[in-house]
Amino acid sequence: MKKIVSMLLLLVMLLSVCSFATAEAAPAYDGSDVTITFYHTMGANLTTVLDAYIEEFNKLYPNIHVQYTAVGSYDDVRDQVSTEITVGTQPNIAYCYPDHVALYNLAKAVQTLDKYIDSDAEITRADGTTEILGLTAEQKADFIEGYYNEGMEYGDGKMYTMPLSKSTEVLYYNKTFFDANGIAVPTTWDELEQVCAKIVEIDPMSIPLGYDSEGNWFITMTEQLNTPYTSATEPHFLFNTPENREFVKQFREWYQEGYLTTQKLYGAYTSGLFTSTSEIRSYMSIGSSAGATYQRPAKGDDGNYPFEVGIATIPQANPDNRKVISQGPSLVIFKKANEQEVIASWLFVKFLTTNVDFQAEFSMASGYVPVIKSVTDNEVYADFLAKADGGDFVSALSAKVCLEQQDAYYTSPAFNGSSTARDEVAALLPACLTIPDGSDVDAEIEKVFQNAIDKCNYSL
Repeated sequence: MKKIVSMLLLLVMLLSVCSFATAEAAPAYDGSDVTITFYHTMGANLTTVLDAYIEEFNKLYPNIHVQYTAVGSYDDVRDQVSTEITVGTQPNIAYCYPDHVALYNLAKAVQTLDKYIDSDAEITRADGTTEILGLTAEQKADFIEGYYNEGMEYGDGKMYTMPLSKSTEVLYYNKTFFDANGIAVPTTWDELEQVCAKIVEIDPMSIPLGYDSEGNWFITMTEQLNTPYTSATEPHFLFNTPENREFVKQFREWYQEGYLTTQKLYGAYTSGLFTSTSEIRSYMSIGSSAGATYQRPAKGDDGNYPFEVGIATIPQANPDNRKVISQGPSLVIFKKANEQEVIASWLFVKFLTTNVDFQAEFSMASGYVPVIKSVTDNEVYADFLAKADGGDFVSALSAKVCLEQQDAYYTSPAFNGSSTARDEVAALLPACLTIPDGSDVDAEIEKVFQNAIDKCNYSL
């Protein structure tokens, strides 16, 4: 990874001789015959959906030929694109996460999208209909705000990516157990502590809560409490504060009480603890909304599920400042010498992200949620949501919760080093949770925090 970064930094010095387009106003689409390449991580079920909509896109733009390649994992996409940037062979479009884009942008290889989004140039499509090159006011307003704003988390206010499909974290709970014992679903962390205590009274063998992502938990708490985490501008790493150390100390106390575990401490995704039918189990699990089927227990010999799954928004520190993380792939467009390739790439990205039918079908096939609000106008998707339950249609229930909490989504600043910060706070949390009683807990927690800051700074 460091080798890739060094290569990209060297490339920055060579950019003055490159022929990347830099005009502020988007040129007109001239109908050129162009081929655009797209790197993603889709499996066969999703490429079937993609193929159908490429065909629809080609009815409108027959001279734009889309070729795609599945490149392993998200990190595999990042590594391959980063290498190809150094020799100018990067694709036109790629799946991305914000820290990937920050890495690509060390070489100034990412095409900012503002001039395309704002363009009112009219295009006549092959079927005789017209559209503007950019987004209409209605299309902009249709995006779920938190998802759309992720594209502007790079410190300069410019738009670098468009959201394709998203996930978040939700609270899965054993609804059968909660109903039988008169337990209300916790909406705050204080309520969660009380629920954990009650569960342990009822089932002393249980670990009431499993949390899959330590990094998400730490970052989400800083958002909910409005405390520092990172900044897109220097100094980047801000998370070593008394307020942050205090909430980690509180979670340590819960861990010591036996109230919770995390993926690293458990040694696997905590959904396995939640769906367990053995003596040691959990009754709540916080994990990805896209993984709802993994939070559902297997059917018994009688053909029924052992318990009904409930899904709710994760607990909040302050109900007046609701924050839930935004995750899932966005689309980045790369600079090219041929401006028509860039325009063609934009038209394809625009088509995928604003097309109600594609967003609906892709969501149902992937388990992710759509990025536009009007997807509920799709009859098939509306029927999908209407079937939501805690059994066969648990994915629909997860999507329904995600759409209902759309005003709470946040994203973190993206910069070279932001992925390191995420890794370090993810390691920091379990390190602090396991500090033994009898230690100077405050001093040990501060030491762990400072060590994480030092590692972040060293990475730069």
